[in-house]
Amino acid sequence: MAKYLMLKHYTMAPEYMQYTPMDQWTPAEVDAHMKFMNDFVDRLKDAGECVDSQALSPEGTFVRFDGEGKPPVTDGPFPETKDLIAGWMAIDVDSYERALELAGELSAAPGAGGEPIREWLELRPFMGETSTTTE
Repeated sequence: MAKYLMLKHYTMAPEYMQYTPMDQWTPAEVDAHMKFMNDFVDRLKDAGECVDSQALSPEGTFVRFDGEGKPPVTDGPFPETKDLIAGWMAIDVDSYERALELAGELSAAPGAGGEPIREWLELRPFMGETSTTTE
């Protein structure tokens, strides 16, 4: 088994984000999206492939060690995470091909109008895990 992290994003460059952002969806569209996500996770749990899954709040704080005393705290300027990552799912699957299959399925979550959003997901193996790319 190999563990992978699938990262879902809030926003991306327009050439990659070819769907209506979630903050512009109707409440019913958001509910349908969340039901898809919950059903997807439940199915992976039943199959023993889900390690954990969490949605993230858009709020966040960045902290770093800056010598003795109170560490500096800021809300940016690091858009790589807070402004982009909507949530994550850790999976434990038999192969890289299975991880690709699941990421592709997750990308088809419904959005505005019930259409698949075809969202780009970031798929990354855990450090020390074997990842064999086929392309």
